[in-house]
Amino acid sequence: MSSWLKRQINTFEQYTIDVIFGRREDVRATLFAAFLQCLSVIFNGIAQARLWLYRKRILHDQPLGCLVVVVGNLTVGGTGKKPVVEKFARALRDRGRKVAILSRGYKSKAPPMWKKWWYWLSHTSEPPPRIVSDGQRVLLDSEQAGDEPFMLARNLPGVIVLVDKNRVKAGTYAVKKFGCDTLILDDGFQYLPLKGRLNLLLVDKTNPFGNGHLLPRGILREPIKHLQRASYVFLTKSNGQRDAELEDLIHQHNPGVDIIECAHRPQYLQRFGTDERQPLEFLKGKNVGAFSGIAVPESFEKFVRDLGGRILFTRRFLDHYRFAYEDFVAIFSEALEKKAEFIVTTEKDAVRLPDGLPCPVPVYYLRLEIDIIRGASDFDEAVDRICFPETAARTA
Repeated sequence: MSSWLKRQINTFEQYTIDVIFGRREDVRATLFAAFLQCLSVIFNGIAQARLWLYRKRILHDQPLGCLVVVVGNLTVGGTGKKPVVEKFARALRDRGRKVAILSRGYKSKAPPMWKKWWYWLSHTSEPPPRIVSDGQRVLLDSEQAGDEPFMLARNLPGVIVLVDKNRVKAGTYAVKKFGCDTLILDDGFQYLPLKGRLNLLLVDKTNPFGNGHLLPRGILREPIKHLQRASYVFLTKSNGQRDAELEDLIHQHNPGVDIIECAHRPQYLQRFGTDERQPLEFLKGKNVGAFSGIAVPESFEKFVRDLGGRILFTRRFLDHYRFAYEDFVAIFSEALEKKAEFIVTTEKDAVRLPDGLPCPVPVYYLRLEIDIIRGASDFDEAVDRICFPETAARTA
């Protein structure tokens, strides 16, 4: 794809996002919003019909004979799934479970078609899922695996990480090849072919359901009433204050469901390309630049400001954006021009920076982890309640 075409696509995607979030109010934006609304009606019909087909057993889900934990959401992007998946996988691993994380590898670089055809011809079967980590080594980079699967593989030794759009195939492979007894589906709430699932639904407390519209007019993947499919609801990005209206809405659609409230906490700053790690106090009073390619850049920038960093400039890219050389030229040029002491980004963005990138200004990423603040005394208790209910009942 040419750089010109890539820029045009990115510009159109950004314009669509601006219309969805109401950042454009001209006549063209109004007409475009009306067009997107028509598409949303069609999308809603498809989502409802698909769920009905599974409920009526016209389409069948498949059991794999192991614990299946789904971490997902009703909306696209921005709920903070990765830290929850990581915490669950680590806690289950530490409890002696053989864990595999199954991801579709969003925006990862798939193998060329000829390799798939050659495998099919030589093995008379589908290619196996891509192994990001075999539990001992990280085998793929962020471009081949996708940024989030790569991060999970890097941060979770002892946990298998597989990438494939067909999660039934990937789960079967994890059980047979690696002897896994626990599967975690990353971003799998809309993936219905797997049976015997615990659905952990994440809801971003700062922006639960966007403008209330389905894709592509809004950010909902399925109607709000599908809260009823959740086994547990995690309210993420909490500031510690209860939102009675949101909780009432959740219980209206899913009476009695357990709500576990959690917050994303900054842990430290890690310098890109080195082993240098700095405490959060390192940011206080510093003049910094910030860039990110995530769904909700405002939350990351707020963390930097709340920690005392003075942001001189920001650069925002689309979620999962694959950075080009020209992007870094512009970022470092602005940092030098405005005399930034260093540049801050997210961990998710840092894995997409090329190895050996020359950095005339130091680059640090902010490491976040998740804490339970209501609904369980700590994350291990939440894991016990959800994944080991009989044990939790005996020790209660």
